Amino acid sequence: MSILVTGATGEVGRRFVPRLMQRAAPGDTVRVIVRDEERGAPFAALGAEVATGDLRDPEAVRKALAGADAVVNIAAAFRGVPDDEAWAVNHAAAVALGRAALEAGTRRFVQISTNLSYGAGRGRPLTEDDASMPGGMLWGAYPESKAAAEEGLMALHRDHGLDVRVAVLPFVYGEGDPHVAEAMQWVVHWAGHQRLQMVHHADVAQGLLKLLYAPGAAGRRYHFSDDAPVTAAELHQLNGVAVPDKSADLVDPDPWYGITSTLRARDELGYRPLYPSVWTARDAGAL
Repeated sequence: MSILVTGATGEVGRRFVPRLMQRAAPGDTVRVIVRDEERGAPFAALGAEVATGDLRDPEAVRKALAGADAVVNIAAAFRGVPDDEAWAVNHAAAVALGRAALEAGTRRFVQISTNLSYGAGRGRPLTEDDASMPGGMLWGAYPESKAAAEEGLMALHRDHGLDVRVAVLPFVYGEGDPHVAEAMQWVVHWAGHQRLQMVHHADVAQGLLKLLYAPGAAGRRYHFSDDAPVTAAELHQLNGVAVPDKSADLVDPDPWYGITSTLRARDELGYRPLYPSVWTARDAGAL
């Protein structure tokens, strides 16, 4: 299998690609598409093929897809970018990549999405069959555009037979990723008991590898997360910051916001988090 990975230079991609190359099936090849050839050098040193070009450039995408059997689309524009950029990268480019994959004869398409795309909580752990419901404290262009991308790609699966499979990730952390520290900009305003669903980079890679190679996963969505959502008070502790006195008086507006069930991934893919909680990762020196 020849596998094309987008978003390889991001926090998730640059940790996933080396693991993919270590665990790929015999005879598989890995190709990354990067905007800057120099940033592709570390992957080339590992033996990956490097294609240069912007994901929003149809010709660059066509060349990158040549001979590819599968795509792992990690590329994303996160919170903090202009809304039009979020929509251009997360929705338009993702769906265009799916269409280009169909034209190129690429059989399999793994799309990375976010638990925020579900929007408001449901009073229970979210399941993969839940529809997007706009709302929640972090709703905006990022989750909305990712939800629209899922819808567009699943339409390509239903109408044209593209083997689309979606990995839904919560807050990703670990291995030097500054995400946990960056979270404090909004966690400081949370109630102390408010929870955040998380997943370690090692478990992201585990989940994506299982999903990439699994038979019979076409048209399916899977959650990859840990087993113990962390509280705002614990995030303060992890960052060595005193818990604000006011946090005891604040109310969690949606206790099930972003909390996901991993039953489908466990039952169908054999997924088990290597780091069941952020504390496990801390004790292992994997933060």
